[in-house]
Amino acid sequence: MDKKTEEFYDRLKVELDLNNIWPAEYLFKFIVPSDPKNIDKVQNAFDCLGAVIKTTKSKTGKFTSISIDVTMKNSQEIVDKYLEVSTIEGIISL
Repeated sequence: MDKKTEEFYDRLKVELDLNNIWPAEYLFKFIVPSDPKNIDKVQNAFDCLGAVIKTTKSKTGKFTSISIDVTMKNSQEIVDKYLEVSTIEGIISL
């Protein structure tokens, strides 16, 4: 991980810890190219966590937005999930 990315996640972790009492509900939002493999990879990353997952295709159908509402144990768990899905081709984390 490059220094800029590491600094971003460090700041995110601090913000999350300042604004939450753990465990806490967190809303992940991603946009991926509308390839079923990409969507499955994102959904599988949150499998067995009791997540509520909603997907919506763009008007053109080229992209799919994925909203995942899930209770996370701590800020590090959130950062770990972002890092886990960051390897999916074309994913954008919002």
